[in-house]
Amino acid sequence: MISSPRIPIIGFFVLAACAAGAEPDKGARVSTLEVTELRDFDKNPEPVRELIRAALALTRMNLTYTFASHDPGRGGMDCSGTIYHLLHSRGVTEAPRQSDQMCQWVMDKGAYQRAEKAESLEDAVFAKLAPGDLLFWSGTYESTKRALPVTHVMLFLGHRKGDGKPVIFGASDGRSYEGQKRRGVSVFDFRLPKPGGAAALHGFGAVPGLVREEIRKPLLPWLPPFLKR
Repeated sequence: MISSPRIPIIGFFVLAACAAGAEPDKGARVSTLEVTELRDFDKNPEPVRELIRAALALTRMNLTYTFASHDPGRGGMDCSGTIYHLLHSRGVTEAPRQSDQMCQWVMDKGAYQRAEKAESLEDAVFAKLAPGDLLFWSGTYESTKRALPVTHVMLFLGHRKGDGKPVIFGASDGRSYEGQKRRGVSVFDFRLPKPGGAAALHGFGAVPGLVREEIRKPLLPWLPPFLKR
């Protein structure tokens, strides 16, 4: 018999997604993991390892989802506020506060991979996805008009050892981990939105200036067999 993965849980409450105007709740229901549970973690560049360690430290603070907050001192943060706080804590002070502006910053400063046409995580575009990359979604809620339609951002952590499942970090009040709803600053499963829905994965890219491009190498667990030959 194969035992199911350990799912640390902190707090008590769950609701909907990274949405504007969501009523903040005092409760949190979040998950965490150790870096030793991530496959090939030690192969990442040191700045990426430190970024992921800092992200996972935030998942242990029992922070709920709080719209318009980027301050853990308030007991919670929203999606872009969480990534903004994380990056600024690591000295990446150019990072904008809003998810669409953050996406534009990544697009302007480095290689950005569009992913709207990807129908599964086995799509060849994900061969370029590396731990520490920022992931951007569009259509997760109705926002004011933006230059880019991006409304949500999270951080790619990598793949769990054993089952190889991809995991991400950020803040949400609707995403899940191991099939269980989570609310707050947490680890989540990485899944593509359902086809035909309003939400879509817009794309992904490396954090500008975190790692020199010549030493940044993606781990390639999603390469289709014909690309591995």
